[in-house]
Amino acid sequence: MSGSGNLLEMANDVVRQALAAGASDAECTIAEGEEFSVNVRLREVETLKEAGSRGAGLRILVGRNTGSSYTSDLTPEGIAHLVRSALELARVTTEDPHAGMPDPKELGAIPGDLALYCPDFAQLETPQKMELARRAEDAALSADPRISNSEGASFDSHLGRHVFANSRGFSGEYRSSYCSLSTVPVARQGESMERDYWFSLARGLAGLEPPEQIGRIAAARALRRLGAVKVETQKVPVVFEPRTARSLLDHIFEAVHGVAVYRQESFLAGRLGEKVASENLTVIDDGTIPGRFGTSPFDDEGVPTRRTVVIERGVLKSYLLNTYTARKLGLKTTGNASRGLAGNAGIGHGNFYAEQGVEPPEGILAGIRNGFYVTELMGFGVNIVTGDYSRGAAGMWIRDGELAFPVSEVTIAGNLREMFQGLAAVGSDLEFRGSSAAPTLLIAEMTVGGR
Repeated sequence: MSGSGNLLEMANDVVRQALAAGASDAECTIAEGEEFSVNVRLREVETLKEAGSRGAGLRILVGRNTGSSYTSDLTPEGIAHLVRSALELARVTTEDPHAGMPDPKELGAIPGDLALYCPDFAQLETPQKMELARRAEDAALSADPRISNSEGASFDSHLGRHVFANSRGFSGEYRSSYCSLSTVPVARQGESMERDYWFSLARGLAGLEPPEQIGRIAAARALRRLGAVKVETQKVPVVFEPRTARSLLDHIFEAVHGVAVYRQESFLAGRLGEKVASENLTVIDDGTIPGRFGTSPFDDEGVPTRRTVVIERGVLKSYLLNTYTARKLGLKTTGNASRGLAGNAGIGHGNFYAEQGVEPPEGILAGIRNGFYVTELMGFGVNIVTGDYSRGAAGMWIRDGELAFPVSEVTIAGNLREMFQGLAAVGSDLEFRGSSAAPTLLIAEMTVGGR
């Protein structure tokens, strides 16, 4: 990857050119990346992709008018065109009283090494990367004779550099890396055929779970789904395993997202300081945890990332905001600006998670006489405005504290307001496999719709 000095210099230079051409404020983002992906199916390579990309985005203000443009042409001519395009757009956009950059005293970056870059996999040759995927798939295929087929296994990796500069004196950059390994086995018994998957994601190769372990877990997950049945429609306790519990966290993120809040398109709008969930629930957004996938030294407006308590023991403490939404709501940015190369900043989360409880998942299950353990969710029947929730689901039926038999083709329904108020237990099994995470969660009662 290219020398960092040039890209940082280039970003500062783009900002200078924009100001000279008539912008009153400007910010420039430059991103550079190298990605690799190999997919193996039944031990044969199906797809192989290696790609590099570089691009620059410019956002300018002329008074309260905003214009933005982006380019992958980083020659002097390409940059001159980038600046011209942004200025032309600013002249035709409408004025927005809330537009503008962060206050200079809000700008900055977290010092020190955040352990985001561990490019040990860059030393691997392509055949070695293929072999990792093959080993994961092989472990799944050889785990049990009922694993009859596979949808493949893949190894993916990415190396990136992110550079940002603005006209208020901020410039900074950081590098990041990640790699992942996954496999999707298919199990068959008589007429019943089921698939499931497992994966591991890490900043560097050393952090990945062994391929054999990934294959074995994926196989066990597919096997336990064989012979799935529909159950009678009933109201029961519902347990979300960590993988599906994470989707509930995603709904909380959508509901505390500054844009949804100022547009009144969230069931949590106007509820700061109120009890919105059971006191078992504490939700935190923390962009500062070294090595995690939602960590960065600054957000996409040059504001330092931070730890924000969103829900504390059931009470809504904070929304997640960038500069624009903060101004709209009369609040301060929470350092959650996020964007690609083009356009205005949106809002993203750092490491967004539900704080773990003290009870192991087995202990939560042990207390349930009759209930549903959700391992997969389908469809998108969630309304963030009203909180209405209805999704297709598959998993295991809980009988007398044990996972008794597989269930599929059912729906689970409720309302997010009641679901979070009825959060009866939070497991001790929090684990990050991405930038959002949740431990096992028990909702006291939901409707499971079956036969």
